[in-house]
Amino acid sequence: MSKPIEVLQTQQWLEEIIVGLNFCPFAKKELVNDSIYYHLSKLNKIKTALVELIDQCKYLHENPELETSLVIYPTGFRHFERYLELVEHANELLISSGYEGIFQLASFHPEYVFAGDDFDDAANFTNRSPYPTIHIIREDSLAKVLSVYKNPEQIPVNNIELAREKGVQFFEQVLNRIHEQHE
Repeated sequence: MSKPIEVLQTQQWLEEIIVGLNFCPFAKKELVNDSIYYHLSKLNKIKTALVELIDQCKYLHENPELETSLVIYPTGFRHFERYLELVEHANELLISSGYEGIFQLASFHPEYVFAGDDFDDAANFTNRSPYPTIHIIREDSLAKVLSVYKNPEQIPVNNIELAREKGVQFFEQVLNRIHEQHE
């Protein structure tokens, strides 16, 4: 069974940007071990997407061989503000569903902008992805990795520096190529 195009594009983005530029020093192991679960969501309403997200937390919780999960929204939550609303509610739901301390969420979006930054700041590409995506992370695993990683607080600073060094054009070219290769 072949993978959906959106999953292939997300995998290539992980390989080339997240792992290739070492934005997440922990992602390579999971990519190599094939322990990342990709869930393609067809939803575009917050309430139903939240139910689905908690179902994905349950799925990850019941499948310890999977280290992490990416919930990809190829057709929903294209507007960044709406996506942020989903992420805010999702974080609240993690707490009320008893998953606080078990999972945490990271967010990626094609129009990601850090608060206070300009849209055209290359630093935003540390969190820009082919599609709106919520990353479900196991907190225990993250804590283990961070405990042996030297200066983990430097990761975001280093990523921003590297992104600005590479420049907006570099990232736009990579993301455009990823979209074109799988069309």
